[in-house]
Order: sequence, then C-alpha cells, then structure tokens
Amino acid sequence: MNRDEAPRACADALLAHAEREGRGKLRLFLGAAPGVGKTFAMLQAARAAAATGRDVLIGVVETHGRRDTEALLSGLPLLPHKGIPYKGRIVPEFDIDAALQRRPSLLIVDEYAHANVPGSRHPKRWQDVAELLRAGIDIWTTMNVQHVESLNDVVQRITGVRVRETVPDTTLQIADEILLVDLPSDELIRRLAEGKVYVEDTATRAMQNFFKPSNLTALRELALRQVASRVDSDLLARMQGSAIEGPWAAGERLVVCLGPDNAAEHLVRGAKRLADLLDAPWFAVTIERPGHTLDEAASARLEGAMQLARTLGAEAKRLIASDIAAELMRFARFENITQIVVGKPRRAGLSRLWPRTGLADALVRRADGVSIHVLTGDEDARRPARRLPRPGPVTGYLAAVASVALATLGSWYLVRFVPLPNLSMIYLLAVIVPAIAYGIWPAIAASFLSFAAYNFFFIDPTESFTVAHPHELLALAIFLIIAVTIAALAGQAQEQMRAAAARTRAARRLYEVTRTLSALPDAAAVMDAAASEVHMALGRPCVILRPGDRDLFVAAAWPPDDRLGTPARAAARWAFAHDEPAGGGTGTLPNSGWTFLPLAAPDGRVGVIGVEQPPQSAPLDLEARTLLAALAEQTAAALHRALLSTQVHQARTAVETERVRNILLASISHDFRTPLASILGAATALIDYGDRMDGKARLDLLGQVRDEAGQLDAMVRNLLSMTRLQAGALEIARDWVDIGEALDRVVDLARRRGATQIFDISKPGEPLLAFADASLLDQALGNLVANAMRHAGATARIALSAERVADAILIDVGDDGPGIAPELGLRIFETFTRGTGPSGDGGESSGLGLAITRGIVEAHGGTIDLVTAAAPGAHFRIRLPVGQEAMP
Repeated sequence: MNRDEAPRACADALLAHAEREGRGKLRLFLGAAPGVGKTFAMLQAARAAAATGRDVLIGVVETHGRRDTEALLSGLPLLPHKGIPYKGRIVPEFDIDAALQRRPSLLIVDEYAHANVPGSRHPKRWQDVAELLRAGIDIWTTMNVQHVESLNDVVQRITGVRVRETVPDTTLQIADEILLVDLPSDELIRRLAEGKVYVEDTATRAMQNFFKPSNLTALRELALRQVASRVDSDLLARMQGSAIEGPWAAGERLVVCLGPDNAAEHLVRGAKRLADLLDAPWFAVTIERPGHTLDEAASARLEGAMQLARTLGAEAKRLIASDIAAELMRFARFENITQIVVGKPRRAGLSRLWPRTGLADALVRRADGVSIHVLTGDEDARRPARRLPRPGPVTGYLAAVASVALATLGSWYLVRFVPLPNLSMIYLLAVIVPAIAYGIWPAIAASFLSFAAYNFFFIDPTESFTVAHPHELLALAIFLIIAVTIAALAGQAQEQMRAAAARTRAARRLYEVTRTLSALPDAAAVMDAAASEVHMALGRPCVILRPGDRDLFVAAAWPPDDRLGTPARAAARWAFAHDEPAGGGTGTLPNSGWTFLPLAAPDGRVGVIGVEQPPQSAPLDLEARTLLAALAEQTAAALHRALLSTQVHQARTAVETERVRNILLASISHDFRTPLASILGAATALIDYGDRMDGKARLDLLGQVRDEAGQLDAMVRNLLSMTRLQAGALEIARDWVDIGEALDRVVDLARRRGATQIFDISKPGEPLLAFADASLLDQALGNLVANAMRHAGATARIALSAERVADAILIDVGDDGPGIAPELGLRIFETFTRGTGPSGDGGESSGLGLAITRGIVEAHGGTIDLVTAAAPGAHFRIRLPVGQEAMP
C-alpha cells in the first residue's frame, strides 16, 4: 500500500459487524470450575438490569440447592418449564417456544453446555441459544472452561476426567461479551468443604479427584487464556473494522538456549527484542552434558550471559542432559513454550558435509506446535569455545612410560609362547591403565609410546622403525587408531567420573547441610552451623549478618572473628537492600573483598551471607558459586523456619500468660470476695453498733476479722509462692526441722481457725529431723490439711503421719471424705485445678494449693503423690530425702 494512501477497513470485519447488528447480544459468564459463582454473578447482574427497568425473564437457572443463589431469583419473572417424556417419566426442560413467544428484552439461560433431554427441539442448549439470538433476544448464559471442545483433551490430561458435555469453539466466537468469574483455588476448596458447591458425599469425592489445587490452577490458567484470546480477537476485529494497523497476539512464551560461546550475549539481546515484540514472558536456559566441565573463561562467558538475561527480565534455568534437543523440547512442553530461540551453528571442516546436524535442525525435526528462531551474527562470535583437556600431572606421563615399559618386558617374555598379533592386546592394556588413573593426555602419550615400542621391538625388521610388509603397516595403523580411541574414551570416562564425583560430593554436602540445619532449634544455632558448613564446603571464611535496630550486625562467623571492613559492610548493605548479590565477582562493589548473597525468605529478607574474596585470590568458579547459592537458599529457609518457630513460641507464651492472668484474676476476685465481705461486715457492725454490743459479741466480731484476714494472708502467701515457683526464684532457708513438731503446728493452726474435724497424728517417739525450710514446709503441709478440711466434710477424720524409711522421710496426709473424682486425679497437682463438687483441690479455693505444695516439695528434692483418690477419702504422700548428716 502506498505511504500516502489512507488505510482502509477490512471488508470481512465490516461484514461480521453488520451480521451481528441483526441478532441478539450474547453475554457469557465463563468460570474455571463449578462453584466459582457464575450463576450468582449472572443473577446479580440480572437484578441490576431489572432495577433499571429492563424486561428480564429467567428462562432456566440451575441453583443446585444453593440458598444464596435461590434468594436472587425472588422478584424476577420465571419461565415455566416444559415437561418432556423420557423413559417413562416427565423431565422438566427449558421451553424455547414459550421464550420465543414471550420475547423478553433479556433472557437468562443457565448451563450453556447442557445436553437437552432426547425429544427436545435441539440436542444441545447452545443450539437453543443460537435460535433465540437469531430472533433478536439478548441472552446471558454460563459455562466452565472445561466444556470448550478444543480444550477437552487438555482438560482430560490435567484432571484425568473426560468432560462429556462440550460446546464448539465457534459458539464462543459469537459471544459479544465474555466475563471471567474467578475464585482462588483455596477459597473454592473451602467452599466445597463447607457444602456450598455439592452435597457432602459428592464434595468429598470431588476434592479427591477433580478439585485438586494443581487441577484448579491449571483450569484457571486455561480460562484466563480463553478470555485473553477473546480480548485479542475483539481488539483485532475492532482495529480492522476501524482501519487501525498493528494488532499483536496473546499467550506467547519464549525460551532462548545459551552456550559458553561468544554469541551468548548476542542471543540474549535478540531473544529480549523478540519477547518484547511478542509481549511474552521468556526463559534463558543452558544445558550441560553430564561429565562435561567448562574452563574458567567459558564459565565466565556463560555466567555473564545468564546474568544479562536475568537483568533483562528472563527467568534463568540450568538443565543437565546428554541430548540437548530432546531436553530443550521437554522443557518447552513443560513450560508451555511457543517460541524457541537458538544460534546458528558454525560449521567447519568435515561438518560441512552433513549440513543438517546442528541444534536448530534437531529442534525442527522434533518441534510440534513450537516455532524455532535461528539468530545469525558475526562468524567469530558464533565460534564455539573449545577447551582442551588438562595436560595432566607429570606423574601421569611417568606412569605412561612405566606402563609401556612393563608391557614391553612382558611381551618380550611372552613372544616365545604367544603369536605376534596377540601382543597388541598387552599394549592396549598399557594404554588403558594411565587413562583410568590420570586422564586422556597421559593415555594418548601411552598410545604413541606403545605404537613405537611395538614397531621397534616386535615388527620385522626389529630394532628399527621401518616396516617390511604392507600388511604389518596396516596393522600398526589400526593399532594406533584403536589405541588413541581407547585412550580418548577412557580419559573422557575418567573426566566424567571425576565430574560426577564432584557433583555427588556437592549434593551430599547440600543434603548434610539441609539435614543439619533442619534439626537445629533456634536462629543462633542455625546461623552458627550454616557459617561453619559454608566454610567447610568452600574453604573460605564465611559470615552471616542480620538486620538490627540501625544497621546489619554480624550474627555468626567462621572462623569466629569479625574482619569486615567498611567496603565489605557497604556491599552487605547493598545486597540486603536490593536483594541482589554484591561484592567480589559481581558488578556492585567488586573490590570489597567479600561476596554477599541475600538470604531471601517468603516474608522478606532475613539477612545476608558472605564469603571472603580477597583481590589476590582466584574467584569462585561456577560450581562453587552454584553451591554457595544453594547453601544460601537452605540457610535462608532454615533461618526463616527458626524465626517463625521463635515467634510461634512467643505467641503461645503470651497467650498462655494471658490465659493464666485471666484465670488468676477471676479466681482472686471470686475467692477474695467472701473473706473481704466478712471483714467489711464485721468492721461496719463494730463501727455502727460497737458501743451497744456486749464484750463477747465484740470479741466474736474481732475474731471473725482476724480469721478472715488470716485466710486472706494465706491466699496471698500462696499466690506469692506460686509466682516465685514459676519464676524460679523460690528461696529456701534450710535448717534442721522436726517433722513431728511441724505436724503439731499445722494441726494447731487449723484448730485455731475453727476446724471441727478429728485429727489423728502418728509420729515416732524420737525427733524425726529433716534439713528443710520450716516455713515453706509448714505452708505445704498446711495446704494439704486445708484441702482435706474443705472437701472431706466438717465431721471427717484427718490422719497425719510421719516415719523414717531408709534414707527418706514419708509424710502422709489422708481423710475419710468422699475422695477425688477419677478424671480430676490425673491433673490434681496442676495450677487452677478445682473441683466442681465435693471433691477437688482446696488451695484456699484458688486452685493453687496442691500445685504450690508440689513445687515446695520438689524444691526440697522430694516427691508428692496421690496415693488414694477414691472413697473413702483422699491420701497424699510426701517423700523427703535425708542426707547422711541428718541421721540420728
């Protein structure tokens, strides 16, 4: 078209637009799976349209018993169903004739992919909709993406379920609007579990089969692609109809394959430009052959190209495979790649005789639905980076000479017994030995030495390098070819074995680090172990920094010294702030002397890890950098887990503290109310009527105040004791205590407080001494007696006894009351355990008495047990240890 000529509209686009003008409009509510709310959204929109005065008619809606959906139908006119006989019964179906006769402005027809009952006018509901659209009626309908015909096999591969009811793709093309109704996978599964999608049994089977997170995610992507494709088609049609040029496609994904040659960066930039033109996400991959290692220069070129790809927005991947084309196609199928970018191979020498042996040709032969782009460039840039094997140590060549010498001596001895052609096998053995032990170059040297020795000593004329017979020359040439081939193969196998061993060691190291870090309980231990493991793996000092109040601080280091200077700390701050590597070997502060990697966690960065990189030392190679990155990821994950564990523990402690505080406040407010009310009443009576009372009445009231105040004092002492016990601050002032006198003191105190029970005290005639705190021991025994007085009854018999058994003193406190409920006996010594009936822990009714008693006894190195819990009564036994100095 001439530059000066104005663009003209596409005739096909104008014709399609004219055809749509004469029919109704179709709006499709598209969902990824059942239960996302398509019908609900459609009915909400229908009610809004009816509120504006539009004539809305409900043709057919499948509510599936959902109450929220049924509620939206109220107030909207419903089209009666038509009964169609099928297999001896009447099946209600959508009445298309009644809808045509009614001719509403908007008709709601649910389930676009529904199959009608045999005997209906059309076998499919989408055909009913097409007839209604031709009649000029606007239709709103719903459908899930798995019902699209072209996606049927895709959905089956994803979910394992073959969808029977489908609609042709052309029926989606006639839709004027497609509205995506979406719901996150976890929210949909929650709705399914709550019975908002299916009934209970059906929902359980659905979650086990169709409604899996992976299936739902894939279906959501299919639905999004359908809508995006439709938007692209609408844009193209509108631009063509309006004579606007420049539409672009949607849904492309691109990958570029990189190698260690000089053209890698050229490929990255070309792939970036192509991805921008396609508006597509893209990947940069490199595929390593097993056992093939790169030199420093090639590794640097490849790493630079991969870093450039990351900078330009690509997702970088490293793969390992022997067949590069097959692995690249596997990756393309896995990532849903539509475009593959490779470089043009440089052909030299004999490779020009086989022009279709490059990677691009192999991809074209294997590609199915994937476009292959071959980027050309400068010939020198496309020259592959060749790396000769290492020449090997001098001992390898000495071993080759020794091996050939031994083969010659052995052949010199065996020539009298073995035919001459078989001696070549001995020299082949002399080639294999240095190949296995030292690599390819010593093996090739052994090949030529074997060729020379075999010719000089055993081929006529001997002791000369001349060959008398042509067939012997051919045999020597074949021997040399076989020897060199065996040397190359054996040397290559040795190189591969070394590379595999290095990878195995790295994998084992990574596994050991992961196992070690996963077993550590706190963040400090994780960081110390990680620094030590990185130091052992790389042989360089390692440091881990964590964010503090103002700056990063050294949280762990190995060796354990802080040698970070100002440049190193600046690199660490950069790595933490920008979530990028910094320091030596990077483009940011490369002369800092350290290389830092951020420790990235799901909730943000938790720190940085660094290894020393002195300017005079060799930089980390590719394997070391890869290992460091993997160790950094494992350290970040373990540190994040440890920090989360600490936070969870703190949250649980706070919750438990709040619970105990609430219980304590409730207990105190309840238990303090009675004695305070008695004290207040007695004091008020004395103030108001004291001058009119006789002496005895006043003494009774004062005694009541004294007793209630004593009870309050006991409660406060129990609370203070429990606080000290929980804080580990209980101070014990040990001295010699007579247990018999302690029992007498406890009983006398109980009687002074008005105890009506009968007390029986059993103790030995001589003093029974224990090295203990007298006041704490009295408090512990007093809690046991108070517990028995409170729950055994006013007329109960309480027995107290003490005796010496071997190196311990046994103190028993029991009663003949109703006992303790079995379900309460297992936790009778826990704090705030209180009985609901006539049995339980006394502890001044606060649920602390027995817990305090156990704490005091254990603080003295003893034990307390509930010996008998059932009727008749409860029996507690204290066992206190006695040292040699306490023996009488």
